[in-house]
Amino acid sequence: MCPAQRERSVFLGLLPWPERVQVARALRTETVGGLALLVAATVALVWANTPWSVGYEHVSDFHFGVPQLGLDLSVKHWTADGLLTIFFLVAGIELKRELVLGELRTPAAAVLPVVAAVCGMAVPAGLYLTTIALGGGSTTGWAVPIATDIAFALAVLAVLSTHLPSALRAFLLTLAVVDDLGAILVIAIFFTADLNPLALIGALAGLIVFYLLQRHRIRGWWWYVPLGVAIWALTYNGGVHATVAGVAMGLILRTTRDAGEEASSAERTEHLLRPVSAGVAVPLFALFAAGVSISAAVLAEVFTRPEPLGVMLGLVVGKTAGIFAGTYLAARFTRARLNPELAWADVLALAVLAGVGFTVSLLIGELAFPDPTEAEHIKAAVLLGSLIAVGVAALLLKRRDAIYRRLWEEEQDEGTDRYQPDSRGGIAGDK
Repeated sequence: MCPAQRERSVFLGLLPWPERVQVARALRTETVGGLALLVAATVALVWANTPWSVGYEHVSDFHFGVPQLGLDLSVKHWTADGLLTIFFLVAGIELKRELVLGELRTPAAAVLPVVAAVCGMAVPAGLYLTTIALGGGSTTGWAVPIATDIAFALAVLAVLSTHLPSALRAFLLTLAVVDDLGAILVIAIFFTADLNPLALIGALAGLIVFYLLQRHRIRGWWWYVPLGVAIWALTYNGGVHATVAGVAMGLILRTTRDAGEEASSAERTEHLLRPVSAGVAVPLFALFAAGVSISAAVLAEVFTRPEPLGVMLGLVVGKTAGIFAGTYLAARFTRARLNPELAWADVLALAVLAGVGFTVSLLIGELAFPDPTEAEHIKAAVLLGSLIAVGVAALLLKRRDAIYRRLWEEEQDEGTDRYQPDSRGGIAGDK
C-alpha cells in the first residue's frame, strides 16, 4: 500500500471508546423517546379515525393561556409552539456540542455529514419544486420534506432489533443535527408572521442577559427558567416561530467544562431536559399533529395532488438520493476510505431511513399550509412517505443484520477489554 493510501481517513471507522459512550447515552434516550413517539402517533391516528374523532378535535382546539400577553393558544398550538421549544433547545445543545467538541469541530471531520445533510435537504426540496412545476400547485411546501426525525428513525431501529455499529449510529446522529440546523434556519427565515420589532428587541435583550449569566458562571434555575419563558413569549409575539428561541438558548449554553467541574451547564441542562423532550414534548406534539383522518379519498389526494405527492417523493426518493450521492461524492472528493467492514449499501440504508421526516416535517407542513384541508393532505403525505421509508430501510438493514451484530459485539468486547482491571490494579488501556 502506498503512503498516500495509508494517509486516507477511514469513513465510518471504529469510534474511540469515550465517544462511543457519549453517542450511546444520547441515542438511548432518543430511542426510548422514539418509541413513545410511535405510540403517540398511533393513538392519534386511531383516535382520529374512530367515532370519537369529534372529541379529538375538541381537545385539540381547546384554548387556554394569558390573552393579555397574546398567549391564548389551542392545545395543538401549545404543543407546537410551546413544548417543541424544549425539543429545539436540546437540538441547539446538540449542535453546539458537535461544533465545539464533536464531529463538526474540524472541517475534515465535518465535511462528510455536512455535505450529506445539505444534499439531503436540497434534493428533496428540488424534487418537490419539480413536481409542482410539472403538475401545478403551491410552492410553499418545498421545505416540508427536508427534515429527518432522528427519534423516529432510532425507534424503528429499536423495533427491528438492529445492532448498528456505533459509527453508523453516530453518522446518523450527526446528520440529523445538521439537518435540524437547516430546518431551524428555514423556520426562522421563511415562516415568520408580521414582525413586531419591539418584542424582538426584547427577546434579543433577554438572550444577551442569558449569555452574560453564562459568561459569569451564574447558576440556579430561578435565573434561567423565568428568563427563558420571557424570551420565548417575546419571540412568539415578535412574529418569529417561538421554537427559534429554544435553539438560540441551546447555542448559548456553555458546553466546555471548567477546571474541577463534573458537568458543563449545557450537560446539566440536557440531562434534565432530554427526557422531557423525548418522553413528553415530542410525543404530545405527535398526539395532536398526527391525527389525520385516513380514507380512500385522502390517499387518492396524496397521489394525485402535486403538493402532497411532492412531499412524499421528497421524503422517499429525494432524501435517499441526496444523502447517498452527497456522502459518496464527498468521500471521493476528500479521499476518505470506507470502513472495509462495511459497504456503500449500509450508507444507502441510512439514507433511506433518513426519509422518516415526522416531527419537524409535520411542524413545517402546518406552517406552510394553514388551511386545515390542505394541511390534512400534507400530513397524510408525511405519514405515508415516512412509512414507505421505514419499510424499505427495514429490508435493507435486516439483510445486513448478521454483519452489524458481529461488528457490534466486537465493539462491546473491545470496550470491556479496554476497561478491565490490569495486573497492577489499574484499568487496561487507561493512560
